[in-house]
Amino acid sequence: MEVEREVALMFRRGRARVAELSRRVHPGLEGAAYSVLGYIEQAGRVRVTDVGAHFAVGKATVSRQIRALEELGLVAREPDPLDRRAALVSLTADGRSRYLAARDVRMGRVREVMGGWSAEDVVRFTELLRRFNDALGESSEV
Repeated sequence: MEVEREVALMFRRGRARVAELSRRVHPGLEGAAYSVLGYIEQAGRVRVTDVGAHFAVGKATVSRQIRALEELGLVAREPDPLDRRAALVSLTADGRSRYLAARDVRMGRVREVMGGWSAEDVVRFTELLRRFNDALGESSEV
């Protein structure tokens, strides 16, 4: 099926691109960490448990990822003032600047790829992607 082939190709390329962007942020960063940084950048200060819930990963996995980001100086952890047993994480100044620089490269590439598209094509593509992602979110079978 052509749709399946194209979706698989998009996912494969997406994973490779995320790994490349992670290395752009910091050479020692593993692939999935770019997405974690993006979530933290959007959230501001966020509980470690919320990071895990967002990515549907367990406490041990998210703790390991956050610890690696801390060791690279990209995030800082602090006690949650509402619950001292919990921790909040946020990007450090260095983490934010590195993440935003990598994101600018990524968005520049998207603008380059879609630069020749009509405004209507961009709107329609966005609508279809949103519809597709919404459907994926409703199903655990993909």
